[in-house]
Amino acid sequence: MVAAARLAAAVLVFACATPRPGAGQSEGTGHIKTSSGAAFILRHNDSLPATAGDVVYESDGLKTGADGHLGVTLKDDTRLSLDPNTEVQLHSFVYAPAERRFGFVLKVVRGVVAYVSGRIAQFAPDAIHLETPDGILGIRGTRLVIRVQP
Repeated sequence: MVAAARLAAAVLVFACATPRPGAGQSEGTGHIKTSSGAAFILRHNDSLPATAGDVVYESDGLKTGADGHLGVTLKDDTRLSLDPNTEVQLHSFVYAPAERRFGFVLKVVRGVVAYVSGRIAQFAPDAIHLETPDGILGIRGTRLVIRVQP
């Protein structure tokens, strides 16, 4: 009985000490607003099912399958909408208005992404870059759709 209690205590300590994905990144860079069909967050070589309310962290990828759609809202109110068969990578996201630090780099790997700029575009329009395999777009506050074909 004592051995079982010790084992249970050890499991509890290990579970509490094991870092969560994105641990140390407080509230993350945004969250999944809507998700349907095959939709995933790519984090640390894992593919996690994306559901509404999930936190998105800097360096996460987002991916949809043939029937997937994702809507994402970032901390500065930037909105992203991913159509089916789309993959993007959040390379960097900095939104620290009190420190006057801003930046957003999104790499579109494939598919169709709708982008609506948030407050970073108001404070530091030169700090936003949307990358595609063929080039980089500098954004100065707008709405746009990017299509990247494989």
